[in-house]
Amino acid sequence: MTSDRLPDAMRVAVLAQPGSIIVESRPVPAPAADEVLIEVRSVGVCGSDTHYYDHGRIGDHVVRGPLVLGHESAGVIVAVGSDVDPARVGERVAIEPGVPCRSCAQCLDGHYNLCPDMVFHATPPIDGTLAEYVTHLASFAFTLPDSVSLDEGAMLEPLSVGIWACRRAGVTPGVRVLVTGAGPVGQLAAQVAVAFGASEVVVADVNAHRLAVASSLGATRVVDVSSTSLAEAYAGRPGPDVVLECSGHEGSTQAAVRVAAPAGRVVLIGMGGDTVALPLGDVQNRELWVTGVFRYANTWPTAIDLVASGRVNLKPLATGHFDLDGTEGALTAARTDPQAIKSIIHPVGS
Repeated sequence: MTSDRLPDAMRVAVLAQPGSIIVESRPVPAPAADEVLIEVRSVGVCGSDTHYYDHGRIGDHVVRGPLVLGHESAGVIVAVGSDVDPARVGERVAIEPGVPCRSCAQCLDGHYNLCPDMVFHATPPIDGTLAEYVTHLASFAFTLPDSVSLDEGAMLEPLSVGIWACRRAGVTPGVRVLVTGAGPVGQLAAQVAVAFGASEVVVADVNAHRLAVASSLGATRVVDVSSTSLAEAYAGRPGPDVVLECSGHEGSTQAAVRVAAPAGRVVLIGMGGDTVALPLGDVQNRELWVTGVFRYANTWPTAIDLVASGRVNLKPLATGHFDLDGTEGALTAARTDPQAIKSIIHPVGS
């Protein structure tokens, strides 16, 4: 079922090769029986999109042909497959961009984010959502309440990273948290930590504007590590029970590990080099628990509730708006604007 007659063709922003985005016409896809067709209204730019644009690869994920970027997305359902309730046409939805197989050992054990057969938007060779229309599994398209905008719906994806990291770290009431890196995920991880009841949330970065935003969004204290080291910032104070390392910077990671409290938990979120040196003496002598996070699982309902209830504020993070023809500008905005945090692309209006 469809809302109205749909066009036969749509516009799509394609990474033709590193450093080159072209906008081309492609057929509008038809939803499979268990899918919905979504008119894409908002797509957030992720660091992975920028990395693919700059380098054509992230680790083992290599762009070997034209690729549509984008995986932080929201829009409106305009058609449904035969097995989907036709009443869903017209729903405003946020897209969880990874569809697992739902039958492997990891999926059945509840760790579907680790599914070896995951189909994830904008991870080569799977196309992403910088298109006027995309199809997606109906159960991974989450209905948005009226109080949550489509731009906020797109940002539920990085918010989910923050939620998953805080869950992995065991952030509960009374816990002291350090967030290193005040980019989009760091800002969101800090807000989630506050919402989960942390007694102290310290955010560290070198960007004064981003630190000011973090302070305005509930951080207990901010540290400009361009002038004050973490060791100095924690001198005479208890170390953090939880470190959420969002910068991906080796020096930041090492400094954060060194200030963590005994038996503290360090969660590596930021994408840095494939190999990062850790101060293992600190890890062993203070029995630190160090882990990574890979995407998220079962986070969208929580993300929607945090935003709808006002406990997480996404609006200040959307610092630039672009149409599909402005995709390259959206991907590179942070290079020229120190106040840029999250660029939002609008394939179909806003």
